Amino acid sequence: MTIHWTMGSSNCTAPCRCLLVALAVLITGTANPPATARQPNGAAPPGEDENLFPNRVRVPEGILEGGAEWINVSGPISMRDLRGKIVLFDFWTYCCINCIHVLPDLKYLEQKYSRELVVIGVHSAKFDNEKDAENIRQAVMRYEIEHPVVNDHQMIIWNNFRTRAWPTQVLVDPEGYFLGAESGEGKRELFDAVIAKVAAYHRAKGTLDELPVRFDLERDRTPATALRYPGKILADEASGRLFIADSNHNRIVVASLEGELTDIIGAGLAGLKDGSYDQALFDHPQGMALVGDVLYVADTESHAIREVNLVAKTVSTLVGTGEQLRARIARGQIDSIALNSPWDIAHLDGRLYIAMAGPHQIWSHKIGSETIGVYAGSGREDVLNGLRSEAAFAQPSGIVAAGEFLYVIDSEGSAVRRISTARRGAVTTLVGTSDLPRGQALFEFGDIDGYGDRVRLQHPLGIALYGGGLFVTDSYNHKIRWIHIDSRQSETWLGSGQAGDSLDPAQLFEPGGVSVAADRLFIADTNNHRVCSVDLQSRALSVVTVQGLAPPADIRPATKAVSRRAKSI
Repeated sequence: MTIHWTMGSSNCTAPCRCLLVALAVLITGTANPPATARQPNGAAPPGEDENLFPNRVRVPEGILEGGAEWINVSGPISMRDLRGKIVLFDFWTYCCINCIHVLPDLKYLEQKYSRELVVIGVHSAKFDNEKDAENIRQAVMRYEIEHPVVNDHQMIIWNNFRTRAWPTQVLVDPEGYFLGAESGEGKRELFDAVIAKVAAYHRAKGTLDELPVRFDLERDRTPATALRYPGKILADEASGRLFIADSNHNRIVVASLEGELTDIIGAGLAGLKDGSYDQALFDHPQGMALVGDVLYVADTESHAIREVNLVAKTVSTLVGTGEQLRARIARGQIDSIALNSPWDIAHLDGRLYIAMAGPHQIWSHKIGSETIGVYAGSGREDVLNGLRSEAAFAQPSGIVAAGEFLYVIDSEGSAVRRISTARRGAVTTLVGTSDLPRGQALFEFGDIDGYGDRVRLQHPLGIALYGGGLFVTDSYNHKIRWIHIDSRQSETWLGSGQAGDSLDPAQLFEPGGVSVAADRLFIADTNNHRVCSVDLQSRALSVVTVQGLAPPADIRPATKAVSRRAKSI
């Protein structure tokens, strides 16, 4: 049930009317408001008549107990440590595209209210793999998170706050009182307006601590690497080239199949900028498709499709404004429409097919045309079969094309889907579950080989065609699976199931992409910051070292300036 904030009589900006879901009764078991603090002379503190939350309820001191490891901070944090700060708790799980979409909003608020606000990430995992502290630590660095994160692997803090959905943000005032909560993404304006009001009130009251806070960031203890969380890879046998999405270095690395560096596309800073290779900017690029002398790139966090002219050595934007598309739009003009987290891209018969992770759809664009639009998927997050317009996907993150079919990785549904490109083509599921009631297919995951709907994967991401089958990066199981298309059989092809970097026995760490060329399987071994090559006959694993490749000159976000009086938490 949704309960709205109860606000005082003060005027509020329009976004405040969106109001947070009030969980105070659920948290404390009482609706009785606390006594209002008074000055010694009995007068109301300055600005108290502007309090938006007269019926606020105190958050219990021990509400953060039960969390396991803390990341980006020197030790556990309590509510007492946070007294004097406005606190925004972000309940998230690192697989979730909606949770990923919230992170830029949190960063915006952290920077705008650097003295007033502390953000605490509460990582309450969906997948088993996400419960591991080291895996969360890697995700914190991959997403460039600069606030503390607690591993709530038993969902104790989640239950303490009566959280019901990913993502959810909870706001607490400087005196430790619960103000409200909101689920979903796209709430920046709401929180901005409310935090400004709360800060002004507590500044006037004298209860706001505006000393900056210093955190012990994981990235400051991590050495630079030539590649940084490479997400996808494309091997082209005809030209002997390897294209690597060096995602956290915001660039595309071009090398020979043996690792000889050819080109670096992108200056290495996050952004959306066209131009020559050394001037262009990407923002955490992922999948790629090569069509003649043009490389198409899913520039995921720019919410754009980029066009790289490999002859002229220039980058341009095919479609995307740099802003995230939040509305449900079926079709638009490529020079004006926004996109929503394109994660991978494939080419078939003059048409680009895009795995659009944000709206849980597959989009398409006929090369040379002026439009782009939805090709398959209703927009519901689920694993449902049926006609293209009726089927549902769950965060599609990988796509390949061959013959009359597209093959899609549904990462949140832990399934591999097939789409017929016939006029009234349908969507079916090769492996993994589908068509379960109430979205239960989103929670059917594991590590089980077999046939069809008896197979269990765990958040797969990458896919490559080879012969009559598919190589799939079963990312959260740290494996490569081989799936025979006709029989729908899945078998573990490489990997022990444990995260690691051993070559013999072969180990991987959340691999994100695969591609086949010259009798080898190339793997973007994401969390190991490396590209690997596997001989298709012997299955021997080796590292492809890109000779002469170095990290960009300026690879880390600028650390916020802190006063000498800054306190550490």
